[in-house]
Amino acid sequence: MFFVYTCALLYFFGMVFIFLYSLAQGHLLLHFFKFKKESNQTPPQVPNSWPMVTVQLPIFNELYVVERLIDAVAKLNYPSELLQIQILDDSTDETGALIQAKVLAYPNLNFEYLHRKDRTGFKAGALKEALPSAQGEFIAIFDADFVPDPDFLMKALPYFSSPQVGMVQSRWTHLNQNYSILTQLQAFALDAHFLIEQQGRNQQGAFINFNGTAGIWRKSCILDAGNWHDDTLTEDLDLSYRAQRKGWKFVYRPEIESPAELPPILSAIKSQQFRWTKGGAECAVKHAGKVFQEDHPWHIKFHAFAHLFNSTIFIAILLTSFCSIGIWWGIHSDLISAKLMLATGFSMLGFFLVAGVYLVSYLKAKTFSWRRLAEAIWKLPLFFAVSMGFALHNSQAVWEGLTGKKSLFIRTPKFNLESGTVSLHSNVYRLRSLPMSTWLEGGMGLLFASMVVLGIVYGTYLFLPFHGLLALGYSLVFISSLRTR
Repeated sequence: MFFVYTCALLYFFGMVFIFLYSLAQGHLLLHFFKFKKESNQTPPQVPNSWPMVTVQLPIFNELYVVERLIDAVAKLNYPSELLQIQILDDSTDETGALIQAKVLAYPNLNFEYLHRKDRTGFKAGALKEALPSAQGEFIAIFDADFVPDPDFLMKALPYFSSPQVGMVQSRWTHLNQNYSILTQLQAFALDAHFLIEQQGRNQQGAFINFNGTAGIWRKSCILDAGNWHDDTLTEDLDLSYRAQRKGWKFVYRPEIESPAELPPILSAIKSQQFRWTKGGAECAVKHAGKVFQEDHPWHIKFHAFAHLFNSTIFIAILLTSFCSIGIWWGIHSDLISAKLMLATGFSMLGFFLVAGVYLVSYLKAKTFSWRRLAEAIWKLPLFFAVSMGFALHNSQAVWEGLTGKKSLFIRTPKFNLESGTVSLHSNVYRLRSLPMSTWLEGGMGLLFASMVVLGIVYGTYLFLPFHGLLALGYSLVFISSLRTR
């Protein structure tokens, strides 16, 4: 009896956390619609004279995409005498040779090649080490998998008309969205972040984040906020909070699009997810308490909490999924009444709020059509299932971040498969071995598939949809991991 009630209590608290997160998402959706109404305002005026800009390209072992990146940056529509391009190369393979050969094709551009043999601080360390030699008043940053719009600088720089603006972030779009169902589901998630969350936070003056790439910083803002730190895996989120806590304003512009490659295989997605979720948890430990102690409006603090702790949702999902098994057994054994669990019915409102966020973002990402609505309806439950299937993997990352366990910065491998010149099977960055967590995910798929069968056999249907999504999600994650190793 004690075990069953403990499971019920933990399940309840987990559902409360998920519900509070969903309220934050719903509030962002409300402000997204306000942002859309305000977006028709007159854009800022073009400056009388354009400033000096430094474009920084942090690189580490990018054989398949680095030449594409250099070609794209070389096409930036900006006065060449006002443009410095720093290539921050930490590579340990032949990428450096490709870079040095490629820049020779653009003798009229101001390229500066900086190679580090010691990767101290990883990406944050490279950015910090290069900053003193950056000649620009503004610093634009692009990761290796991006293909910036030629007019990116011309579109973004006018938003620095106020001296209080420290950073302007553009919206990521996707070069290979239709490559597979995995890339489609990633786009599904990222569009919600860039269309709903970023706009919703920015509209109400809440803290937003530089997304690590496809944005421009005022150099004085970086220095005033304390420069790049390497004590978290998300140096972009960390610097964003330090700058905004000091009073700098950030601007998010969804109409400025920056195309990028989505990881096409699950091992690459997992490495990216691990870094993002662990780094987010590290930043939560570093900043959440300070934000609450500082003089900010309540809605700023509420959204900062939801923002910094959003990855903790995976721990809540993992906790409630395990506890649901104990509760199911308690109901089946008449140790607990199913009516008691109706107290968690409020969570359904949260589910509809979160579903609304993803549905709206999917429909707003492109021109509305009934076909897109039909696609969204079947992709939504599949997205929720796969997200739940990441709960075990991402919970480990979040727990390490919250408890202070340090780990290396693991880059997300790039593939450039859409070019047709690169084979997935010959990719030298592809992970060949399977970690133990993958086999545990397979076990979780079997566990919750068994719970689905038991629920049907014994007529206890309360958790059937939840267990069904978990079984599907873990199974898909496991199978996809096997297929792409």
